Amino acid sequence: MNRWLLPHRLALASLTGFTAVLACSPVHAQICAADRNGDGDASGEGETSICDAMAGGGAQCPIDRVACVADAAGTYACPLGVQFACAAPTVGATPTCSPHACTLPGTPGGGVETEPVVDDPGTPANGPVDAAGNCTGTIEIFSGRAVRCRTAGLSTTFTNCCKDKGRIVKDGSGSALSSAGATVAVAKGVFTGMKAAYTAFQAGATAAQAASTGARALIIGIDPTSLAISVAINLMVEVLLQGCDSQDMEVGMLKGSGMCHEVGEYCTSKILGFCVQKARGQCCFNTRLGRIIQEQGRPQLKSFAGLGWGTPKKPFCRGFTAEEFQALDFSRMDLSEYYTEIEARSQGSIQSNMKERINAYSRTMGK
Repeated sequence: MNRWLLPHRLALASLTGFTAVLACSPVHAQICAADRNGDGDASGEGETSICDAMAGGGAQCPIDRVACVADAAGTYACPLGVQFACAAPTVGATPTCSPHACTLPGTPGGGVETEPVVDDPGTPANGPVDAAGNCTGTIEIFSGRAVRCRTAGLSTTFTNCCKDKGRIVKDGSGSALSSAGATVAVAKGVFTGMKAAYTAFQAGATAAQAASTGARALIIGIDPTSLAISVAINLMVEVLLQGCDSQDMEVGMLKGSGMCHEVGEYCTSKILGFCVQKARGQCCFNTRLGRIIQEQGRPQLKSFAGLGWGTPKKPFCRGFTAEEFQALDFSRMDLSEYYTEIEARSQGSIQSNMKERINAYSRTMGK
């Protein structure tokens, strides 16, 4: 296990989480980073570490550390260069040196830069209306939310929170959901459930208890046929124990269900100039069909020319205006991905109905 993970494998949601380590030992709260594989960052496992306490109250980075060499007079020097100081460990041994500096996160000049979490509420489902019930705001069709999930790095205890967890949420469009409002509630419910689970976990609940809390929030306003609750609970338990946050969980659930468009990767945290945590910006939609039409429709419209999907750090996820939606040529769109899903769902419904009929017949004959 990587040195910085500690015996209890602390699940740090952000670099500020190192204050938990600070309470145990100020020296061990210092960390260091190095680009060992030459890819321009230090987000890989083994490229960050907690610094070791040294004699005299100092700290030393264990990455690429070597033993110092003594001359005839018994004076130790670092073979990596005179600019690197030799230091003795707290327990008697040969002094060592390291080419990498240590820094203390959360202190002035600590060398830590962290990007704020993308917090895009998206376009509200119910905007302002006049006395006659007419919408007075801008109508957006198939609008999305700008979110992110983090890949393996320092803040996620080297767990890939963007890993596809598989299909959990079914597309509301064309399913048993009874209204457009319920369809919108699917993605909104996922957001509410993930936030509830993470809040409960931070408040001291076990992962299983937090997942149950999240599940109760998930099913509010959602047709039970649109969500695999048991699978969702397993996902939440797994993710909570891995050091992923509520938005990581939300994106993992929607992304695995085909409702997100990935914009790109960017750095969310740096230490001493080295990137130690990356994330992938996403545009997540209420339905899978919404994501498909957005991907197929945007290239047809001049209003999106030059804007595309924005940047990984700031995804551009707005929906179509009524005029833009009317201008779309659906004959130029490839909706085979969605048609395949509908066919599979219909076949599954047929098989389920047949099984119920056979079981009912068997029960009747058994009397």
